[in-house]
Amino acid sequence: MALLELTDVHAFYGSIEALKGVTLRVEEGECVTLIGSNGAGKSTTLRSISGLTPPRQGSIRYRGIEIGDTPPQDIVRLGIAQSPEGRHCFQRMSVAENLELGAYLRRDPGVADDLERVYDLFPRLKERKEQKAGTMSGGEQQMLAIGRALMASPRLLLLDEPSMGIAPILVERIYETIAEINRQGTTILLVEQNANFALDVSARGYVLETGTVVLTDDSEALRESPDVQRAYLGT
Repeated sequence: MALLELTDVHAFYGSIEALKGVTLRVEEGECVTLIGSNGAGKSTTLRSISGLTPPRQGSIRYRGIEIGDTPPQDIVRLGIAQSPEGRHCFQRMSVAENLELGAYLRRDPGVADDLERVYDLFPRLKERKEQKAGTMSGGEQQMLAIGRALMASPRLLLLDEPSMGIAPILVERIYETIAEINRQGTTILLVEQNANFALDVSARGYVLETGTVVLTDDSEALRESPDVQRAYLGT
């Protein structure tokens, strides 16, 4: 049984169909990537999994349980957390306060340990834990957004465009940390336009075009595909 399985998922914004029958699966412990151009449906796929854009048709199953109609807060409780596109940190709150909010739904004794884990993964956040999030760089805010999602103690972490608008040197650092998070046992579904970085850290990938999966393979095979090279790798 896959940790996450989408079958023939259709999702809409009003009358506009954004997902047109997306089918994919993520196994426990994997890092899987969705690549595609703007408007391909990558972010909508994550929003559907998170309960923010529920599917009108199709199935989303997590650990064998149907979650397509589950409210977002209950999806977090089940063990799925998302770091959204654009980061959406609470600008006037400190780094520490943003991270504490990530654990808002938790009532277990492991919150302090997870906070230390986040600080170990992102030492810069520990250095700046009293600093207001809105005064940090885009890369630092991206670290904070990922750290905040980790504070929910997810079994499945959804990452939406972690390289967007970030200096190249920080993108490399963030992707090194994404790989480490996966090595530590957190399953990751990664949405990314920067296919080079995404394929480096993932085991498998899906290529989306206009709301449809058009290609799926292991990451090395996708990297060697002439169509993927031409459309997404700049070669």
